[in-house]
Formats: sequence, structure tokens, C-alpha cells
Amino acid sequence: MKLEFTRSEADPNLYFKVEDDKPLILVVYVDDLFLTSANPPTLKCKRELAFEFEMKDLGLMHYFLGLEVWQKPREIFLSQGKYVVKILERFGIVDYKPVTTSMELDFKKLSDNVAGPLLRNVTKYQQLVGTLMFLVNSRPDICFAVNTLSQHMVEPHHIHWIGAKNLLRYLRGTITYGLRYTTGDVRLLGYTNADWAGSVVDHKSTSWCCFSLGSALIS
Repeated sequence: MKLEFTRSEADPNLYFKVEDDKPLILVVYVDDLFLTSANPPTLKCKRELAFEFEMKDLGLMHYFLGLEVWQKPREIFLSQGKYVVKILERFGIVDYKPVTTSMELDFKKLSDNVAGPLLRNVTKYQQLVGTLMFLVNSRPDICFAVNTLSQHMVEPHHIHWIGAKNLLRYLRGTITYGLRYTTGDVRLLGYTNADWAGSVVDHKSTSWCCFSLGSALIS
């Protein structure tokens, strides 16, 4: 690139460079550009981009692809509250009473031969799980529940639909939840766990992992 950015090997839409000992990151999505860095490099890069391309500066990011971005001095908060509300409205759970846990049922014990009758509207279940998969970007607290529900996409039973509705009721009471990143001690920490041969269906093992960078999870 003329602007001397280097393309990331991990993500082809991400470019970076170091200028005056400060990293500058550029992300491309269709015809949108996102810049993040300290003020001086960002302002200089904006001028250079405006010289090369016809563009409009929209200022700080606030909302993008269902992700809400709230920026304050020394703090960034990411959430998908509006997206959650749309999910609740779409599946008719807005007026339901919230619950405090994302999954109350023990799905480990629900093999195909004991899970009860098959669900009639399989498409609706698949659509619900699909919308929940996008939500885990800012809600790691529902990752396990969504992963469990997604294992029954082909032939879901009625009990799985009950579990999905329970997750929606949990979201009903946690609409404002999200990820808060603050300045300070930025360390990368990882945690793992494993359930050896825990599946009652095929006796396979299940492993979990999560990573945090500073004050919140990133994976």
C-alpha cells in the first residue's frame, strides 16, 4: 500500500503499521474504514486517506453491524442491547419474566432417545440459534448455552426449544450486559477446562477455553 500499511496474516481485512512508536490499526469492511490509534497518527492517516480516496469522516464509532460502541476517556464498552431487543421481539419473549441463569436444564442427559418428542417447527429453532450465535461476540456468558443448543440443529426436540426460550428469558433480564475494556494492566490471560468422556451420547470429551486481555474477555 502507498500508505505503508502491512496486511495482517490472521485477518486479511486488518492492516497495521507503527508510526512514532505508536501502533496504527486500520480495518476494512466493504466500503467502510476503521482507524484506531493515538490522536496524532490517526489524524495524519485520515488526511492521507482523504488525499487518496473520496471519503467522509464520521468521527468516533458508535454502532456497527449490531455492535454498540460506547467510548469514554480510558474506557470502551461493547454491547448488543439493541440486537437483543430485536431477538426478543422477533420470538415473542419481550413480556416474559426474566430468569437468572442462561441454562437451567441438564443437556448432558438429553440423548436422542430420551429427549421427548421432536420439535415440529425445526426452521424456527434453527433461526433462533443462528441469531444467538452472532450475539456471543459481546456476550461470552451465553457461549456454553448457545454451543449446547447448536448441537441439536438437525433434529431438535421440544425440550431443546424450552432450553432456547430459557436462554431468551435470561437475555430479557441482561439486555445491558456487555464487555468493558479499561486502561491499566493489559495482560493476556487464558483459562482452560475439560470434561473427560462427558458426553452420554458418544462418550466424547469436551474442552473449554477463554482468554482475557486486560479488563474483559476477547475469546
